[in-house]
Amino acid sequence: MSSKKQESSPSGKRTDFSVALPKGFLAGTAASGLKKRGGEDLAIIFSERPAVAAAVFTQNLVAAAPVLLSREHLRNRTHRAIVVNSGGANACTGEEGLNDARQTVSLVAEYFNCDDREVFVASTGVIGQRLDMTKVESGVRSATAELSRERGWKVAEAIMTTDTRPKRASRKVKLGGKTVTIAGVAKGSGMIHPNMATLLSFVTTDAAITKVALQASLKQVVNLTFNRVSVDGDTSTNDTLMALANGAAENPPIAKASGEDFDAFTKALTEVCCDLAKEVARDGEGATKLVTIHVRRAPTERDAEKIAVTVATSPLVKTALAGADANWGRILAAAGRSGAKFDVSKVEVKIGKLVVARNGRGVPFSEYHALEILKRDEVTITIDLRQGEAEITEWTCDMTEGYIRINADYRS
Repeated sequence: MSSKKQESSPSGKRTDFSVALPKGFLAGTAASGLKKRGGEDLAIIFSERPAVAAAVFTQNLVAAAPVLLSREHLRNRTHRAIVVNSGGANACTGEEGLNDARQTVSLVAEYFNCDDREVFVASTGVIGQRLDMTKVESGVRSATAELSRERGWKVAEAIMTTDTRPKRASRKVKLGGKTVTIAGVAKGSGMIHPNMATLLSFVTTDAAITKVALQASLKQVVNLTFNRVSVDGDTSTNDTLMALANGAAENPPIAKASGEDFDAFTKALTEVCCDLAKEVARDGEGATKLVTIHVRRAPTERDAEKIAVTVATSPLVKTALAGADANWGRILAAAGRSGAKFDVSKVEVKIGKLVVARNGRGVPFSEYHALEILKRDEVTITIDLRQGEAEITEWTCDMTEGYIRINADYRS
């Protein structure tokens, strides 16, 4: 299995096409004027052959129109395309918003001469505002006119909102003697918290796999990746993760959710989604560092999860990290209010490799060494309960004044 980074041929031509990297996929992007600051704001991902799909969506009861429509379309047997816009969430827009989502889908389906139910739609941006459908229609026309493998690289940029960088990942894996490619993009910087999905993410693969097996794989992957990343404790109305598999690699089809090939595929998909999830945490609004929370030797996985999530979302912990303050008491206090059952007198806390608390109380440590660790752009906090076998990893970031500035001015 291999990781694939941006590549160029000797002639300088890009050969890493991001979501169009797997065989049989094309993409198009357009600047339709939906974003106030301008730039590309609409993307289409297209499979040249019928694909099967899997998806997970927000569990927020206030679900956006694209989520409602895509949930319906997921029941279809085959799929061909995903259309996604930034610059407007199309959430809390009533029946009119749902009709706008349907119209967007119909525009794409008409171009590709496929059934509306074979097209997924996703949106991101400000909640409560109708999309300008004249701009959306113009964007769809432009994006379909620009379809190519090369354009796949631009999809990650077109779906950004408050993100400061595009998020892309890919892997190759051998299945039945054939090379299968999995590629994905994501956007997410704020309103990020476990409750699947925690962002917008789109994955393509040329693997031959059944719809049932793909959904089972995605469900496993989500719980190990996107459901373990948090920026601010807020889940969105639009959270969506979709995967399209078109079989173009011609590997022996993976028909069920078990076996060597299913496990290898799921491992590669996990790596792609893990890369994307960590990039989302790293790019948290106003963040200066990626923070890994590792809870180990907990009584149960559920206890470990409760602790990791509570520490990752604690404003006191996150602001201390922003200030490079080794305030281990805040970490223990957050663990204590998590609802997990444990004996605090056995707990050890480490920042990086530096032990800052043992047996539930502080120990002498070098503040200079702690400061050195906390000033890095990647920090790991390990909470060792020493009373079980369960462990879990969560990814988050620090919280700075930048987070407040971005969200105070988001609609301005």
